Amino acid sequence: MQFGLFYEMQLPRPWEPGDEHRLYRECLEQVVLADQLGFDYVWEVEHHFLEEYSHSSAPEVFLAAAAARTQRIRLGHGIVQLPLEFNHTARVAERAATLDLLSDGRVDLGTGEASSVAELGGFGVEWDTKRDQWADHIEAVARMMVEEPFAGWDGKWLQMPPRNVVPKPLQKPHPPLWVACSRRETILLAAQCGIGALSFQFIEPERAASWVAEYESILASADCVPAGFAVNPRIAIVLPLMCHPDERTAVDRGLDSAHFFGYGLLHYYAFGTHRPARTDVWREFETNREEVGFRRAEAGRTGEPLDATFGDLGVLGLRGAIGTPDQVRSLLRRYEEAGIDQVIFMAQMGRIPHTQICESLELMGAEVIGEFAERHPERWERKCERLAPAIEAALARKAPPRATDEGYDFKAAGKA
Repeated sequence: MQFGLFYEMQLPRPWEPGDEHRLYRECLEQVVLADQLGFDYVWEVEHHFLEEYSHSSAPEVFLAAAAARTQRIRLGHGIVQLPLEFNHTARVAERAATLDLLSDGRVDLGTGEASSVAELGGFGVEWDTKRDQWADHIEAVARMMVEEPFAGWDGKWLQMPPRNVVPKPLQKPHPPLWVACSRRETILLAAQCGIGALSFQFIEPERAASWVAEYESILASADCVPAGFAVNPRIAIVLPLMCHPDERTAVDRGLDSAHFFGYGLLHYYAFGTHRPARTDVWREFETNREEVGFRRAEAGRTGEPLDATFGDLGVLGLRGAIGTPDQVRSLLRRYEEAGIDQVIFMAQMGRIPHTQICESLELMGAEVIGEFAERHPERWERKCERLAPAIEAALARKAPPRATDEGYDFKAAGKA
């Protein structure tokens, strides 16, 4: 099993001048540290207008800065929003390929469609069309990175004439493709498209095992027609992280910020009313957390095995990998047994100070992730061997790269 870090760039109010600058510098320092400690991935989200919850609107810029400072850690878009109003499909392909070249082939391309009114409304994306747009664009972006020239596209949501989309990525045929999944149905869609599932739902290991089984069943069926020209059969899940030798200290350092993450998620996606540049999400969280259900006492119980959540509260009981190295290691072994390929940690969340985040990462590097890193190569090799026939059959169902008419050209405007 592999490990990553997930960045929303959370910045709760109150804000002081220079806070965003400090936040970005600290997050880059954390990625450099993670690279040295043996973490496998850094994932950077694309969100817009989600004050306090996420100040990460240009992930390609942050990941490029991370690429220049690191040697081995993979750089994941977690995710690029594909509806055309957010990002033109050709620009997604160009940026991913450029980053892949600059990082010596370390890019993973996660995509999604967005589901907050703040973002969809801000860019004028229709809720009822966003899934169809994603489905149209994910195949197009893969073809843009492979076809020379790209043979053009005449879909419902994207129309584009033939052009050679350059540069091409270093990884062939293209970087591994993923999709953001917040529901079981999207994980099954990922399997149908032959791409990795980035699960942003907080699920227990035993439930994750059933999702893995369903994913692999669909991957092995005739329903799987890859969106790209390679199959990425991985499933990743997300957990909050705060590791400390003393469990009570881990809870005191991490739980409130984990619950702020959950509260911010619900504020923007479920029940909140937001006034741009006026609403104080952190203050509302402190005032309303118990009423809403983020009960610190229940989720912060000590001396018990860890789970993604405590009790039957779902996200309201969010806990995850907040505990001692032994507790965290035990939880991660259960995800490994469930067949999860990667656990992505939310270490930068809420108001956890930079120094405490770094201490937690260092403890994970020293006492937790090593045993999983030792087992991963053999485990991954066995999985690839087991899924090889299904992947070969799926790729045989995929239409090959297309070629344009050799007579196609376009003329300059003649207006020097």
